[in-house]
Amino acid sequence: MVLVLTGVAVIMGGILAYVNHLTEEPIADQKAKALADGIKTVMCVDDLQVSGTDTLKQTDAKGKEQVYVIYATKDAQGNDLGAAVESTTGGFGGDLKVLVGFNTEGQILGYTLLEHAETPGLGAKADKWFQKGEKGDIIGLTPDQPLTVSKDGGKVDAITASTITSRAFLLAVNNAYAAYKTAPIDAESGATTKSE
Repeated sequence: MVLVLTGVAVIMGGILAYVNHLTEEPIADQKAKALADGIKTVMCVDDLQVSGTDTLKQTDAKGKEQVYVIYATKDAQGNDLGAAVESTTGGFGGDLKVLVGFNTEGQILGYTLLEHAETPGLGAKADKWFQKGEKGDIIGLTPDQPLTVSKDGGKVDAITASTITSRAFLLAVNNAYAAYKTAPIDAESGATTKSE
């Protein structure tokens, strides 16, 4: 009985490893395509190139290390467009990963949710709620002063019945802006300096 169970476990483990190997590359390709499309979306330009990618590590107010990925972008003529910044915070249901586009002056051009585990129908509305023309519109704002929800004395309307998600989303945007401003972009290469 032990030999049969061990044999079945080894065979199933081998099958799972093989299937994982087969799907590994397509999953990585899909994530890369989603990121490339996301950068175009948040920068509001279809014809752009990522001129530099850097990782910036900072410690938040709670002492937890946060990692930000900054994608410096240029248009087809080589003009700086600004950067798209990946930022992750803890939302109501888990991590909330946001990609935010900033122009060279630091104004928010756009955003997209890369990953989230928020409640469908409530917190999941963050993908649309803060877009241009919507109730919590943040497009065009420069977060020199951190963006906060109106319940906390700010000017941004929170998602109805999802204040925790709204706070987490705005924190991710504020952190992305801080990372963008902290990592100066090199005018020659378009790359940002790497901070540890």
